[in-house]
Amino acid sequence: MNSILIIGSVWPEPNSSAAGSRMMQLILLFLSKNWKVTFACTATESDHMEDIESLGVTTVNIIINSATFDDFILHLKPNIVIFDRFMTEEQFGWRVSKHLSSALTILNTEDLHSLRKTRQEAFKSNKTFDYSDLIQSDIAKREIASIYRCDLSLIISDTEINLLKKHFNLPKEQLFYIPFLLDPITVDTKKNWPSYQERNHFITIGNFRHEPNWNSVLYLKETIWPLIKKQLPEVELHIYGAYPPQKATQLHNPKQGFYIKGWAKDAQQVMKQARICLAPLRFGAGIKGKLVEAMLCGTPSITTNIGAEGILGEDSDWNGFITDQPEAFANASVKLYNNQNIWHQAQQNGIEIINTRFKKEKFSNQLINQIIDLQNSLKEHRSKNFIGSMLQHHSLKSTEYMSRWIEEKNKRN
Repeated sequence: MNSILIIGSVWPEPNSSAAGSRMMQLILLFLSKNWKVTFACTATESDHMEDIESLGVTTVNIIINSATFDDFILHLKPNIVIFDRFMTEEQFGWRVSKHLSSALTILNTEDLHSLRKTRQEAFKSNKTFDYSDLIQSDIAKREIASIYRCDLSLIISDTEINLLKKHFNLPKEQLFYIPFLLDPITVDTKKNWPSYQERNHFITIGNFRHEPNWNSVLYLKETIWPLIKKQLPEVELHIYGAYPPQKATQLHNPKQGFYIKGWAKDAQQVMKQARICLAPLRFGAGIKGKLVEAMLCGTPSITTNIGAEGILGEDSDWNGFITDQPEAFANASVKLYNNQNIWHQAQQNGIEIINTRFKKEKFSNQLINQIIDLQNSLKEHRSKNFIGSMLQHHSLKSTEYMSRWIEEKNKRN
């Protein structure tokens, strides 16, 4: 039986973020194979975190720059270590490599942080994003180095797989495409959805701490919603999301039909009540959880090309409309809201995307098989990754000595 240690950057919050949902999908997959799962994290516990201990997962609080982590992993002796985001690999990867060199190491990227950050910087600088910006960025150098140092990296978007191969020449053996793991939408599932007539208003949802979400809320407030409201004066926009700051709650304005609702205890329930989901994302990466959630609830959506990235296949039609222009976005929203036939077709498109692009059984089996194959050929696999071993060597020197210096400094203080 495999023993898996997941080193999380935060505790899983599946009802707050797509990253939380993704992590829970992986945990449940490993548990279904009767593998032992330990989840370790440096973050403080949160009000919205999932009770993973009730599922049989062991939870442990760990400390950065502390030899107590060495004692912890030497006692646990996992044969698989998963780093949640590249920052945790930077913090703990050298310790795992030094004390548990035989353990299979996996990086769960969630999304390419470097892609999201450089797109965000380009947007704020009012310039068109170019992949040369990404290649030259410091955060990309850190993230790509982390991918090389691990035996395998889980990539959630096929767009990002192609990017890593084309622009960074990463070998395909280091990358594994695994999108959201979802059960198919059945006829019975669809029968339980509220009808077009039973749904009202627009919705957008997303963790306010995630910068692309906050920016899209501002974009709606300042530009897009007034254009929609002008054509649909009785309609409301309901905005849900975990951790709304004061600057967000101050946008709440019932007279304008603009409602900041905050955290939703049941995200699917509020999504099912809405007629349309709006997601005018102007930068970001990975798969946008709110749009997948909308499809799972039978709710058509309007989004941008950034929003649809990683979700829409080459041969599929969107669950509504895709446009990057605010006027076209508003007009498409009104058209979809008022036209029942177009709305039903959009809903059906969403079903097709879920049932063809996110097959739980297919991708789950592929991942488990890949892990087992790597465990059986780990020495050979690593022998082909000279860049990774070189980066591992240097990180063991630089990162270890920096960490030990901080550790000693903390002791003196």
